[in-house]
Amino acid sequence: MPRFSVIVPVFKVRGFLRECLDSVLEQSYGDVEVIAVDDCSPDGSGEILDAYADRDARVRVVHLPANVGLGRARNAALPYATGDFLLFLDSDDTLTPGALRALADRLDEAGDPDVLVFDYARTYWWGGTRRNALAEVLARTGPGTFRVTEHPEILELLMVVWNKAYRREFVEAHGFRFPPGYYEDTPWTFPVLFSAGRIATLDRICVAYRQRRQGNILTTTSRRHFDVHDQYERVFGYLQSRPELARWRPYVRHKMAEHCLDILAKPDRVPPGDKAEFFRRTAGLYRKYRSDTDPVTPGFRVLEGSWAAYRARQRAARLRTALGTRGERLRAAGAERIGRGWSLAHERLPLDPDLAVYSAFSHRGVLGDPAAVYQAARELAPHIRGVWVVRPERVAALPPGVEYVTPGSREYLRVTARATYFVNNVNWPGSLAKRPGSVHVHTHQGTPLKFMGADLLRKPGARLGVDVPRMLRRADRWDHSLVANLHSELVWSRAYPCGFTSLRTGSPRNDVLVNTGPDGGAPVRERLGIPAGHIVVLYAPTPRDYRRGGHVERFDLARFAADLRRSLGEGHTLVVRLHPSLAQGPARGFGLAELHRRGVVVDATDEPHVEEVMLASDVLVTDYSALMFDYANLDRPIVVHADDRDAFAASRGLYLDITADPPGHVSRSYRELAWLFDSGQWQDVESARLRAGFRERYCEFDDGRAAERVVRTLMLGEGAEAVPAPRPAGSSTDTGDSSLVLS
Repeated sequence: MPRFSVIVPVFKVRGFLRECLDSVLEQSYGDVEVIAVDDCSPDGSGEILDAYADRDARVRVVHLPANVGLGRARNAALPYATGDFLLFLDSDDTLTPGALRALADRLDEAGDPDVLVFDYARTYWWGGTRRNALAEVLARTGPGTFRVTEHPEILELLMVVWNKAYRREFVEAHGFRFPPGYYEDTPWTFPVLFSAGRIATLDRICVAYRQRRQGNILTTTSRRHFDVHDQYERVFGYLQSRPELARWRPYVRHKMAEHCLDILAKPDRVPPGDKAEFFRRTAGLYRKYRSDTDPVTPGFRVLEGSWAAYRARQRAARLRTALGTRGERLRAAGAERIGRGWSLAHERLPLDPDLAVYSAFSHRGVLGDPAAVYQAARELAPHIRGVWVVRPERVAALPPGVEYVTPGSREYLRVTARATYFVNNVNWPGSLAKRPGSVHVHTHQGTPLKFMGADLLRKPGARLGVDVPRMLRRADRWDHSLVANLHSELVWSRAYPCGFTSLRTGSPRNDVLVNTGPDGGAPVRERLGIPAGHIVVLYAPTPRDYRRGGHVERFDLARFAADLRRSLGEGHTLVVRLHPSLAQGPARGFGLAELHRRGVVVDATDEPHVEEVMLASDVLVTDYSALMFDYANLDRPIVVHADDRDAFAASRGLYLDITADPPGHVSRSYRELAWLFDSGQWQDVESARLRAGFRERYCEFDDGRAAERVVRTLMLGEGAEAVPAPRPAGSSTDTGDSSLVLS
């Protein structure tokens, strides 16, 4: 008997069906059966199902003699299901990689609950991905099980059938079945959740919910949307037949009104000529199930009025929105004019030679190379006042005693108009004018591996949303560009053909990597809860430009953690750090958050200082992240996982072939990656030899004094003699074009 029965109703989805089936059958967890129901599909989908069944004994096909609709097609599969748990998957959606393993682990942890609610992400036809906006509800319920009365917020999640796993014996005991018509999920989901004695949640995206441009039945204009009223009647009937559930009637009435008004407001659902009737039926249902004690929610008071009153209210709302948008534009334009006036007024004053303004990662806080320069300036040039530009939402995270201004504020305009020194690792906004005599120091964000600046003009996919000419105009303000090696000097001069001077200072943020002893990572290990003596494997992937949003899972993290446990024993910890651009998106929801909760991995994405995370680790696994150049200063093993090197190079471009000039062993498949750790080659003599050569080429100016060098040279005027000479020519990158492998 399999652990899962995945029920897939099929009708007119030939173009998506194979992707759907493959997403189930190619899961790393294989204890599953698929029951696919051909709902008399006229497009040849049935033949595709039969072909899959011939190849894989886990697939069973049920051919219906006539089209019965989504709900009844699911019902037709239920008698054939033998799995412990039922999953329903629409045939144009997919399971995410590793989903079944995550579901199985959570079910084991929760002791086989009646229902397991999990997360999903909308995947749009134009390439975007957006996580469920209420995902935090899944994290709030805790690791145990509960009834809906204990966590009623679970009912706020999308009331669909496919974001839950159902214990089959629970479904059979209660006789749950789907009714005909649209919105058939509603009279299934409410009764199931109300009746479940043990509910658990999984804070992980397990389903990719495809948002088609057209073809989705719920976005088709039709009178079939009137079915929603009958479906809610069925829910009310269920509650009425069970007095112990009567308390939920006001809530269901509220959800019904909310749902129906949402359908009515959508322009592509109810035919225009039928909207008045739809409104009246909704209002009638709302009144029918209202008791004398039920309060009227202000937003639904319109249901006690007429259709004409509802239309007038909708027109007024649209007008308010239009006026509000125009008002915001006017206010923004006014603020910009005022700000420009403030700047012009202050620009008449002389520059303050003892004022420096800092920013890092688009005003995210005291971070990276600018932070290292700031700390050095406080020690070596205390007379220079350092002010940080920080976004309002990041102010609370600032260290004590840091002076700051927020972007666009009067204080911001004042200090940026008077400051002599500007230190940043990204471009300053275009509104910041460079005054004669000011000194702009650009630190960059490490050694360049992938295309940057003007070179992005050759990669249209990578420059999506990037105005390269504007970027270069802003880079024209740079006076000095800091480099850690001759490779960087060459790349920055071609990627940013501007008038700056390269300073061979080394990377200030790497000073801590060079100067800290072998126990320097102990405080971070303790903060992250890593046991003393553990081997710490740091996995730091970089975003992909061939996928909108950038997040691509190259392998199953849970599988990698299990393989490391076999190779390294229990005395290891897998630490994952996503790129900052992925921190606020859906990336964590694809498994990282849940694995972190269970202690399988440690998610260090939110650690503000990546240098500390590097110090806490013993080996780095990465792909094309510039982190490898910084990490090489630690002289610790590095493994490059480059299974999609050609695709990455084609979409983003690479300045050098990291597989031919690596800092350690290279894996080109997950099997090779696992074998490197299983065999011990990740830390063998060849790994050390590769790493030594890499350090000579790309860490040549990193001697632990980079920040000091910047302050002494640029702020204290002690001259360029403090800049280190490059290492011998035989061990450094040649400065000719031959040092770049442009791909």
